[in-house]
Amino acid sequence: MTTQLEPGDQFPELSLNIPGGETLTLPNDIDTPYAVVLFYRGHW
Repeated sequence: MTTQLEPGDQFPELSLNIPGGETLTLPNDIDTPYAVVLFYRGHW
């Protein structure tokens, strides 16, 4: 089981495959100190 992030915690490193075959690595590929990340499941 994972631990819930608390205010002030650093976002853990996460690699995602995105459309087009590219990989997005969070938080390294975000150029701002603050960001909102939304996950959309798509087709149910």
